[in-house]
Amino acid sequence: MRIDVLTLFPAMFDGVFSSSILGKARDKGIVSLNTVNFRDYANNKHNTVDDYPYGGGGGMVLKPEPIFSAVEGITEGLTSDRKPRVILMCPQGQNFNQKLAESFAEEEHLIFICGHYEGYDERIREHLVTDELSIGDYVLTGGELPAMVVIDSVVRLLPGVLGNEMSAVTDSFSTGLLEYPHYTRPAKFRDWEVPDVLISGHHKNVDEWRRRQSLMRTWAKRPDLLENVELTPKERKWFDEWRASLESKEAPSADGKN
Repeated sequence: MRIDVLTLFPAMFDGVFSSSILGKARDKGIVSLNTVNFRDYANNKHNTVDDYPYGGGGGMVLKPEPIFSAVEGITEGLTSDRKPRVILMCPQGQNFNQKLAESFAEEEHLIFICGHYEGYDERIREHLVTDELSIGDYVLTGGELPAMVVIDSVVRLLPGVLGNEMSAVTDSFSTGLLEYPHYTRPAKFRDWEVPDVLISGHHKNVDEWRRRQSLMRTWAKRPDLLENVELTPKERKWFDEWRASLESKEAPSADGKN
């Protein structure tokens, strides 16, 4: 995979692209990570990339010429039949999630555009980008940090990036549920013991325990995720038991006290 990032602050990516999982993926040749300062594509002697908005108003707007030219410079001469996905990081974009990460991980080439100032010239949005992304309903100084989040989420899904290929498969949200609890040595720490089932060596029981814990954790913390999860009759019975247990704890006693 090739990933190019259009940014006015390429130095922000130096540490991120050279460290941890992203750095290892680049060293292995699994992904090419590049930054492009689109100020270099400005068509004026002052290298100006922004201007006042037509119609008035506060703030500055990113001009279309430098960004179009930067993307065209990146894609010029590419031989692949598959066009890159050009991703605009902005608060108006679609909320990023694991399904989108999995979709991007199937691409050969991604181009991220990181904005600053008041916004983008609308022609960038209409005629250049293929996707608009947001990582949440809040405003940041620029698109660099959101782009880093998305890139990290995508690259870790590429074959050969993680030491254990099952890690990405069982992560929270990859299955549509939150992940089950994890434990490691020692088996007993400050009177807190690892659940017996995990050290029993009975793989079927371990799998069932993990599924049960994943469902219970999702129900408690993110019940909205369960809307798209298909449950077995046995799992539905678990939910009935949990609801009954919760209702019995919340029910008032005979003397009117909980």
